[in-house]
Amino acid sequence: MGKQFPSLDASHRDFVRRQRIFFVASAAPGARVNVSPRGTDAFAVIDERTVAYLDRTGSGNETAAHLKADGRLTIMFCAFDGPPNIMRLYGRGEALRRGSQAYAELLESAFGGVEPAGARQIVRLHVDLVQTSCGYGTPLFDYRGERPSLDNWSRAKGEEGLEAYRREKNLVSIDGLPTGLLDEV
Repeated sequence: MGKQFPSLDASHRDFVRRQRIFFVASAAPGARVNVSPRGTDAFAVIDERTVAYLDRTGSGNETAAHLKADGRLTIMFCAFDGPPNIMRLYGRGEALRRGSQAYAELLESAFGGVEPAGARQIVRLHVDLVQTSCGYGTPLFDYRGERPSLDNWSRAKGEEGLEAYRREKNLVSIDGLPTGLLDEV
């Protein structure tokens, strides 16, 4: 059954380390709810109340738009192997723009200064509630590896191509909300 915690403890951190995927959910008043899958290779637990992930260029930027408009963010992990478990991290998020001082500092401290191809921002969540639940209904899956598609696409675009793509596809959400991607850093 579900349990609630004010922060991440050692068992929660261990659970996160064993996962290969997480889901990010965000919304803003009058806008569609967005849910996006992400690989845990670019996820970091900063402390018991803060987590972050390196967000890469994609076909949309809904999370950034919702954070700018509303700030609410939920991150969910599901155990697809081993003992069943679901863990949700609730809180307020922010998008740290690539090129900003906050981005550079967190990139160095949480990700060893390594920026993946196509990086566009770091999303940081200030956790105000951790909730776990049984996960009994989650199916079992075997992990086969990471897809090379996003790395290949980002490298083929190059930095100038990625910048042009972000200007074309990542400045507003599907509901027309600004993402802040080009705001001053």
